[in-house]
Amino acid sequence: MFGKQDIMEARERLAPYIYQTPVLHLQNLDDILGCRVYIKPECMQRTNSFKIRGALNKMLSMPKEELENGVVAASSGNHGKGVAFAAKLLGVKATIVIPDNAPQVKVDGIRKLGAEVVQCKLSERHIIAGQLSERYGYTIIHPYDDYQIIAGQGTLGLEIAEQLPDVNYVVVPIGGGGLIGGVSVAVKSQIPKAQVIGAEPYVLRRYAMSVEAGERVNLEEQKSVADALLTQKPGERNYPIVTGNVAGFVGVKDESMLKAMKLLLMEGKILAEPSSCIGIGAALQRELQKWNVKKSDKVCFVVSGGNVGLDQIKKLEEVELE
Repeated sequence: MFGKQDIMEARERLAPYIYQTPVLHLQNLDDILGCRVYIKPECMQRTNSFKIRGALNKMLSMPKEELENGVVAASSGNHGKGVAFAAKLLGVKATIVIPDNAPQVKVDGIRKLGAEVVQCKLSERHIIAGQLSERYGYTIIHPYDDYQIIAGQGTLGLEIAEQLPDVNYVVVPIGGGGLIGGVSVAVKSQIPKAQVIGAEPYVLRRYAMSVEAGERVNLEEQKSVADALLTQKPGERNYPIVTGNVAGFVGVKDESMLKAMKLLLMEGKILAEPSSCIGIGAALQRELQKWNVKKSDKVCFVVSGGNVGLDQIKKLEEVELE
C-alpha cells in the first residue's frame, strides 16, 4: 500500500537535486480572497515546476539496465521538462510526446535539456508514447499513474506540513492526480485536521464527475487555458488515494484562472502559469466557502508551475480585476 514512508524515501532520494521551495504569506491577497493566503511557489523549482520531483524520483529508483535504451513520456509540457532534466542528469536519451498546441516556452524548455520532442493531438499522447516504447524499447515514465511519481510529488506536501504546521486548508491543482495524491497523503499524515481541496478546470471535472458516478469516468477532450490539467480520466492508482484523502473538488472557469494569474503577478509579484493559478481562481469564485473557510484560516495554495511565455503574459492586459 502507498503511504507516508514512500514519500519519506522519495525526499531522501531527491534532496541533492531539487530545491525546497518556501511557503510564502501573501498578505496583499488576504482581504481579496477572504482568508490568510499562503502559497507554495513551485514556479521557483528547478525546471520551474513540481513535476521534476516525481520524474526524478521515478528515474532514480529504476535500475540502470531499464534506463539504458532511453525513456519516453507523454506530457503537456512540465512533466516532459522534468523527465528531460532527469535524463540529462543520468545520461540517458529522452523522447517527450506533447500536444501540438503546447505553449512554445514548454517545447523550447524540453529541447534545451537535450530531449527529442514529438508533437501530436492531445488525446493521442499516451498512444504514441506507447508505440515509441514498443518500437525502440524506451521505458515509459508516466506523468501521474505511478507510485514513484506520486511519492515524488508528495515531498512537496511534507514541506508544507513542516513549513506551515498550523495550516487549515491546502488547495491543489488536479489533473490526473499525481500531485494531489502525494500531497494529500503527506499533509494528512502530518496534520490530520487539515483539509485538502482539489481544483480542476470547470470544463474537465474528471474527479468530481467520477466521484459522482462512483467510478473513474473518461471525459471528452476539452480546451482550456489550463493546458497542464487536461487529462481526461483519473489515474487508476491515483483515484483511490485521492478520494480517500481529499475533502472535495471544485471546478474553476478559465476567466477565474486568468484573473488569478494577473492577481498573483500584480499583487503577489509571483509569475505563474494559468494551470497553477487555479486554486487562487477557486477562491476568487468564492468556491472555498463550501468548506466554511474563514478570514482567520490559513490556506496554502500550491502554485505548481511557472513555465509561461511572454505571449501569455501580454494577454493579461485584457483581463480585468474587480
